[in-house]
Amino acid sequence: MTPVDEQLRVLLDGAVDSLPVGELERKLSQVAGGRRPPLRVKLGFDPTAPDLHLGHTVPLRKLRAFQRFGHTAVLVIGGFTARVGDPSGRSTTRPRLSPEQVEANAATYLRQAGKVLADEPLEVVDNAVWLAGMTMPDVLELASTVTVAQLLQRDDFSARYGRGHPIALSEFVYPLLQGRDSVAVRSDVELGGTDQTFNLLVGRDLQQRVGQVPQCVLTLPLLTGLDGDRKMSKTLGNHVGVDDDPADMFGKVMSLPDESMVTWFRLVTEVPPDETDAVERALRDGSLHPLTAKRRLARELVTLYHSGRDAREAERRFDIVHRDRAVPEDTPTFDVGARSRWFLPTLLCDAGLAASGSQARRLVEQGGVRLDGRPLGDPTAELPADELAGRVLAVGRRHLVRLERRRGRPTG
Repeated sequence: MTPVDEQLRVLLDGAVDSLPVGELERKLSQVAGGRRPPLRVKLGFDPTAPDLHLGHTVPLRKLRAFQRFGHTAVLVIGGFTARVGDPSGRSTTRPRLSPEQVEANAATYLRQAGKVLADEPLEVVDNAVWLAGMTMPDVLELASTVTVAQLLQRDDFSARYGRGHPIALSEFVYPLLQGRDSVAVRSDVELGGTDQTFNLLVGRDLQQRVGQVPQCVLTLPLLTGLDGDRKMSKTLGNHVGVDDDPADMFGKVMSLPDESMVTWFRLVTEVPPDETDAVERALRDGSLHPLTAKRRLARELVTLYHSGRDAREAERRFDIVHRDRAVPEDTPTFDVGARSRWFLPTLLCDAGLAASGSQARRLVEQGGVRLDGRPLGDPTAELPADELAGRVLAVGRRHLVRLERRRGRPTG
């Protein structure tokens, strides 16, 4: 087995806190000395949305690092807790999801998590197995393990309480349910974001109460999104999806603020810590241009989730559009058909550049829509079809469609 000091160097790289201090090292030493089996390392995900983004991969990649050292990854899918809603970091109560929504989301989570985790050693469990069957006496017994005063010490709860915002009783119960997961899977280590610290420590308390050796806790930073300011989130639109196509992924990464690059290298790529340190030093002393580093970051991520060939092609397309200001030969086409005029939001939706009319209007109002490079700023515009054929409609610089007329002549 890999020496304990080498394991610690990798496992603690990029982490915020290891609690209690020294506990992870002690457990690793016990494994190395044959006094306990490989560690059971827990990571829980509530499938509240259908897709994972790079922010989710931060703890997944740390879990993969434990796997490389022979420890068992225990991935807990929150089939029950997703219906309750994790209050961590929230200023409002999460909307409730149906069991059918949770099940559909869980299927995509597992497939996408498989892009990061190894097949072995891995256990995947659903916490509905032990939580859904709890009786009222079970729930009351669980609820007696923590006080309201303790819960209100949490920043998110205290802030909402102070502003008079409602806090559902189910949200108070959530940390106990997550802690109950630790008891059920007998975890030795639990991973989570810094916003999860309270929940993770509740798991320790519950394990102690039932006579288990309590888990230690490894917290990880929350990945800043493409805006360089807020936590990555699909809701905020500052995310890079694990399933994004190569060109879109490359282009998104190239829009990342320079100040976020080193953190991204450290948290979401396979680049070793010593190489990341070298990149940081070179950026600081000016021997490495930020654009060069960002290109490497984009290539690393596209290669990781697609392939090296995809990364090279994505970079080529990026250069065509952004450096050469040209339109790639394989740009998709859209037939404007036989109508005489197009309502701009309808055109954006039908051409596949917007998912809905409201999104299309928002894109126009934000200045993100161009026709042959000319901004289109009026979301109520009616465009003559005769003036569209042969031109390029773009949303941002990554989403392009060449407009054509292949069917009929304009009518009406």
